[in-house]
Amino acid sequence: MNVKQQLKEGLITQNPVTVQLLGMCSVLAITTTLFNGIGMGLSVLVILTLSNIFISLLRNIIPSKVRIACYIVVIAGFVTMVDLFLKAFVPALSESLGLFIPLIVVNCIILGRAEGFSSKNGVAASALDGVFQGLGYTMVLVIMCIIREFLGNGTFGGGILNGGEGVRILPENIPALGMILPVGGFLTLACVIAAMQYFLSKPKKTEKKEEVAK
Repeated sequence: MNVKQQLKEGLITQNPVTVQLLGMCSVLAITTTLFNGIGMGLSVLVILTLSNIFISLLRNIIPSKVRIACYIVVIAGFVTMVDLFLKAFVPALSESLGLFIPLIVVNCIILGRAEGFSSKNGVAASALDGVFQGLGYTMVLVIMCIIREFLGNGTFGGGILNGGEGVRILPENIPALGMILPVGGFLTLACVIAAMQYFLSKPKKTEKKEEVAK
């Protein structure tokens, strides 16, 4: 598998959120401000990449019967490191994300890539897989954050711009507050998945038309 194919899979054709439907808990819960989305996305990216590298290095040493337990221990170690880093250097983000940072330990994206890819491939390929899958996850989070924050709060860049309040785009009495509630998360995710599936299906429709024309 070449780098371009891995990048395409991570961002589009095998996106962990819109295609594999993994990591739904954090995707629905924390995508209310851009600050949360970027912070959570980068945290998962770092943990996923480091876990993939470490598990790939140990893939011939870890006994098959206890591999899942070993993977979780490795992932938990890197999650703890990231959690402590955020508490020390970005306390506002750590407080905002709360329990969802420790819950990365049981995030199906990371465990799935460990079992499905890094345990069967070399270090370089596993590192790239971690980066690209992490970017795909972060991309969806950022898109959802922008949509939900804009419609729910009427702002952009909450937690980052304008002293953390974000840049106000809509008047305060216009936004639909339901968009920053759980129902807004489900609606936004559904729209993002539908849009992604639509664009993925277009090439297939074009190919079918060409075959019929022949």
